[in-house]
Amino acid sequence: MHDLVLTGARLGDGRQNAWLSIANGRIAAIGDDSPPAARTQISLEGDLVLPALTDAHLHLDKTLFGTPWLPHAAGPTRMSRIETDATVLPSLPRSTCDRAGALIRRCVAHGTGHLRTHVDITTAFGLKALEGVLEAKAAHAGACTVQTVAFPQAGVMRSRGAVELLDAAMRAGADLVGGIDPCEVDRDPKGQLDAVFAIASRHGVGIDIHLHEPGEMGLFSLQEICARTRAIGLQGRVAVSHGFCLGGVAESKQKSAAEMMAEAGVTLVTHGAGGSTLPPIALLRGEGVSVICGNDDIRDTWSPYGTADMLERAAVIGWRADFRTDETLEALFEMISIDGARALGIAEHGVAPGLPANLFTLPAEGVPEAIGQHPQRRMVIFGGRIVARDGIYLG
Repeated sequence: MHDLVLTGARLGDGRQNAWLSIANGRIAAIGDDSPPAARTQISLEGDLVLPALTDAHLHLDKTLFGTPWLPHAAGPTRMSRIETDATVLPSLPRSTCDRAGALIRRCVAHGTGHLRTHVDITTAFGLKALEGVLEAKAAHAGACTVQTVAFPQAGVMRSRGAVELLDAAMRAGADLVGGIDPCEVDRDPKGQLDAVFAIASRHGVGIDIHLHEPGEMGLFSLQEICARTRAIGLQGRVAVSHGFCLGGVAESKQKSAAEMMAEAGVTLVTHGAGGSTLPPIALLRGEGVSVICGNDDIRDTWSPYGTADMLERAAVIGWRADFRTDETLEALFEMISIDGARALGIAEHGVAPGLPANLFTLPAEGVPEAIGQHPQRRMVIFGGRIVARDGIYLG
């Protein structure tokens, strides 16, 4: 007997009134005839079933979820926000673990099953933020997967002891090592990238680098990242988050950069930042670059915005990229689901027999409507268990 059967389902391929059976945490079968016997049977009444969403870039340690509303305190510059973090975060009424857990639960309730979070590793915080996030990760292991990036928010070469802290973060359990604006922040691109790639090689991990640098400066850093990725054989394990420079140069340079990234196997992570240039998503994908998406800041010390809903984030990115057709919206969904999971090293992802039962349901006729309208998720299943219903986390 199967554990759970969902009947009256609409599938992403257009099939209606189908059923899905779940056993031992996996999708056992899908059909449109008589469903098999199960311990529990639930009618979806025509709701769409989609695979779990992937948020490939957020900051669990900075979030203010679970705390009273806090007015934005930092100035308009990145350095002001970094300096403000050092005073605001330690004074919050709830711990890093509590706040990170509150945001994880919100992500899960919106159908996200896989997360990659950057965690500040700075001389101000040491490994405290990482310890709190790892505690929250363990507490929610039955509801989602969480990857952690040891993120040198305040720089690598400009901060005494930062390299040693990043190395310690890897020993403490971080999954990837990060970097940030090698030219603009550190003014030492060779020093930062040499250090970051050396740590990755020493610990056998991937890399995810924040690259906000504009224009030619950003392209230079991107070229250096791609060259090192090829040199040490890290193809498919290096990501560049933001990559605003790609949206601010001529199309010929965009195409050359896309070819370079595809050859090096470097992934681009975008969140569609409203105040910055948007990378040419369609061009990059057309040249074979893996493009995935994340929410980035979600009601935290850097931004008052964000609901943790990756369908809503996809709508923002699609709006900025002028994605209007069903075909482009389907491609956008791949970026926040199967492509994102693949980039995070999760090979088994989708709605098909034999795959892990990580999925969600919602009232929509198809993927384009799910993104365009992003209605509330009616049911979220992870590992074959119902972990959220009607926007409420169940655990």
